Amino acid sequence: MMRSLLFVPGDSERKMEKASDCGADALILDLEDSVAPSRKAEARQIVASFLATARRDAHAPLLIVRVNALDTGLTNDDLAAIVGAAPDAILLPKANSGADIQDLDVRISVEEAEAGLPAGQVLIHALITETAAGLLAAASFAAKSKRLSAVAWGAEDLAADIGASSNRNDQGVYTDVFRLARSLTILAAANSGVDAIDTVFTDFRDMEGLDAECRAAVRDGFSGKMAIHPGQVSVINAAFTPPPEDVERAVRILALFAAAGPDAGVLSLDGRMIDKPHLKQAERVARRAGLDPASLPDLS
Repeated sequence: MMRSLLFVPGDSERKMEKASDCGADALILDLEDSVAPSRKAEARQIVASFLATARRDAHAPLLIVRVNALDTGLTNDDLAAIVGAAPDAILLPKANSGADIQDLDVRISVEEAEAGLPAGQVLIHALITETAAGLLAAASFAAKSKRLSAVAWGAEDLAADIGASSNRNDQGVYTDVFRLARSLTILAAANSGVDAIDTVFTDFRDMEGLDAECRAAVRDGFSGKMAIHPGQVSVINAAFTPPPEDVERAVRILALFAAAGPDAGVLSLDGRMIDKPHLKQAERVARRAGLDPASLPDLS
């Protein structure tokens, strides 16, 4: 379960250690935008060292590394430095199409083999709307790599790529191009069978605005949200954690379908019809609650 994914500069061991205890479900150790060109090499070593010594248990955050984009010429050096330390995933920025995911898969495979890691251990997350090309190729990300486990969207880099002076209007609402990017990310995630991750909320002092944006993201199908400040984590976690009554209903639906067998069609719960779409939604709620849908019927 990834409700909150907190960006942490990869050249600050102190910030990474502090972030480990902030309650985020995942840390995105950043080698890209938050690291100056002159500090890239040092940041790689700091991140690799942190990965090698970080606590890895059920209560520790997942560790994801955002590498530099494929067109920078820096990606191979990033991967060579950090894949051997076994991050949970690599976040690829400015992914332009599914071909970029295939490319990254191959590069990771080489580094896994060099490090003696099991093939396919390191997953891929992708920022798919930071360029116009990525936005227009959203459907191409499906079925390109078994490593792909999440897609996210970004509004800041897309604004720069298309020449927009702002990504929001005077009322603070995303303008049409950015609403399209958001929508296509949800659709691309569903099409690929992976998690959809909402973009950052840049005003880290506006908790009411963050909460409203989180709840809209939950409503529309996002699985989690990226954060830029530890203070945002608790708000994100609360919004993406389903209320107990929703979890209880999801467990009941899963138990009903399990009892009815694989050929179950339309069933009844509390006098109302439920069918396969309700089952899929129940599975999503269970996963968001940190439960394994397959095991829930045995617990009922």
